Amino acid sequence: QVQLVESGGGLVQAGGSLRLSCAASGRTFDDYVLAWFRQAPGKEREFVATIGRHSFTQYADSVKGRFTISRDNAKNTVYLQMNSLKSEDTAVYSCAARRTPFTSWREGEYAYWGQGTQVTVSS
Repeated sequence: QVQLVESGGGLVQAGGSLRLSCAASGRTFDDYVLAWFRQAPGKEREFVATIGRHSFTQYADSVKGRFTISRDNAKNTVYLQMNSLKSEDTAVYSCAARRTPFTSWREGEYAYWGQGTQVTVSS
């Protein structure tokens, strides 16, 4: 089992950058696929990015070229670097983990979730 704690959210102007972090507990972090999802007010939660055990990555079309997901297995941490932020990126961002070899964009396939961190982009 793994516990996830996000940090790094906040208020930023459009065009700015933020880096989110998600620290995981446990000694088998290397075995997990990690992902970021987000939920805007009044909308369903949506996939943002995922990173596999060997750093294979996938992104939602809406963030490709602007967001970068990465992981530091020595620190049990996954990051989401967000550049060129837009007002439509405003949401609660949550990290998630699944202990399988395969990445996924489907939230139902992730067993472990953090509590989320708010990102607000002002226009």
